[in-house]
Amino acid sequence: MPAPIEFVDAVDVVRRYLRDSLAARGDDVKVVTRVPSPRPPRFIRIERVGGSRLDLITDRPRLDIHCWGPDETAATDLAKVARALVLAIPGWRYVAAAYDVAEVGGPNTAPDPVSGQERASFAVEVSLRGKALAAP
Repeated sequence: MPAPIEFVDAVDVVRRYLRDSLAARGDDVKVVTRVPSPRPPRFIRIERVGGSRLDLITDRPRLDIHCWGPDETAATDLAKVARALVLAIPGWRYVAAAYDVAEVGGPNTAPDPVSGQERASFAVEVSLRGKALAAP
């Protein structure tokens, strides 16, 4: 019987990667899992919306990445940068290795239905390596 495999919180892995990558570029935009209150003029929200285990040791979550901005151009520009950075994640390690990434939904714009604030989004699937479940 194979050992049970534990998978990391993919949203946390990609959130940290994107936050650190943006900071390295001098951009301190917030990268969050929930819409902040109060709502800043620019931020990125990452949400797992599905995906599944690819094989015994690989999780392949589908993540929606939403980028808000004070206007459509700012939201779209933030999404362009976030998209480029996320598509470059293979080889990065933080509690799990990122093997590859596939874009499953290209960039699109749609104002936030609650606030009306401009927003651009895209979707990816990221392959992340799991590890043997720790003994109790």
